[in-house]
Amino acid sequence: MKRKEKAEILSQEELAPGIWSLWLKSSMAAEARPGQFVGVYPKDGSRLLMRPISICDVDEEKTALRLVYRAGGNGTKEISSYKKGEKVDLLGVLGNGYDLSKMQGRKVILLGGGIGIPPMLYLAKELEYSGVHTNTVLGYANADLFLKADFDKVSDFVYVATMDGSVGTKGTVIDALNDGFIMADMLCACGPMPMLRAVKQYAQEQGMRAYISLEERMACGVGACLGCVTKTKEPDEHTHVNNTRICVEGPVFDASVVDI
Repeated sequence: MKRKEKAEILSQEELAPGIWSLWLKSSMAAEARPGQFVGVYPKDGSRLLMRPISICDVDEEKTALRLVYRAGGNGTKEISSYKKGEKVDLLGVLGNGYDLSKMQGRKVILLGGGIGIPPMLYLAKELEYSGVHTNTVLGYANADLFLKADFDKVSDFVYVATMDGSVGTKGTVIDALNDGFIMADMLCACGPMPMLRAVKQYAQEQGMRAYISLEERMACGVGACLGCVTKTKEPDEHTHVNNTRICVEGPVFDASVVDI
């Protein structure tokens, strides 16, 4: 059930320039599923809207959430200044995540690009726990490989692509996928829209099922404002047109049903 609560900051550190890891003590951890997100409210009254941040991890006791985010705009830059012991307002748990039951008995490739990398870590951990083997392909701008060591612990193998060619394959996650000759039954991906379009096309060409997590600016996070819609192949049950709400019906979709 969606609710708002105050969460206590357990720790915060900068993993790479502008990329922050925030651990929060929250009862929402017990409900969180891979692919879901929470809304974090800045304390500055002039910034009324929540900042949607994907859940990167949950501790073993299910009492704390890890959020890894980019401090780009004023809101997230303010959030990055918060210290241990402070409290922040959270809205959650939001969205529909990955359906792990559809991955049982399959070999899955996880693809994360940029700030789409963090939510794939929680998915990798939960799949490993359930006995599903994964290979992971991570796409970075440069050699700042944030979270790669975490993926090494839970994936069979981790491939890296960097746009500047400093580590791994030079180019995109699709380039690394082709270079690695990785065989699998299913793709799960999160990242910028050009990457997700490429993943959808790759899956179509290979005859594979792909589940993609769409990133979008959000206002309310609960589907009321219709500010984060995406085109769909079929009419949506809520709007009765070929649109669907990323914050409610998503952010994770079967790539074949969204028109991106």
